[in-house]
Amino acid sequence: MSEKKLAGIWMDKEKAIVVKNHDAQNAFKFFLCNPVKAEIQHGNSSENAGNNAEKTNKAKYFKEVEHLLINSQEVYITGPGNIQEEFKNYLHETAQFKNLKVHLDTAQQMSDEQVLEKVKEYFNA
Repeated sequence: MSEKKLAGIWMDKEKAIVVKNHDAQNAFKFFLCNPVKAEIQHGNSSENAGNNAEKTNKAKYFKEVEHLLINSQEVYITGPGNIQEEFKNYLHETAQFKNLKVHLDTAQQMSDEQVLEKVKEYFNA
């Protein structure tokens, strides 16, 4: 088992499933974290208000996922669409994560267990 602190994420615009092999201090075996759900804004008075709410909600969502990655040395991100690319850019614009090794991939909807297996497979764990 690697002593590197690794994390994997399956994410779309509504939910992120995070798998990692470390807690605050130690690297051990991979485990699932509680899923992070994004707030989706419905019914706004104007397009501008809707766009602002969407940006605020996305920033909050990214911040919650980022919090689970603290101390990670390498991250694998997969999922549908381009949210992974946006999250990678967000991480690299954050001082704490600017040198983090991030690997991107694409995948359709997966169960929590499938994400766990995919991340373990990716890191040969």
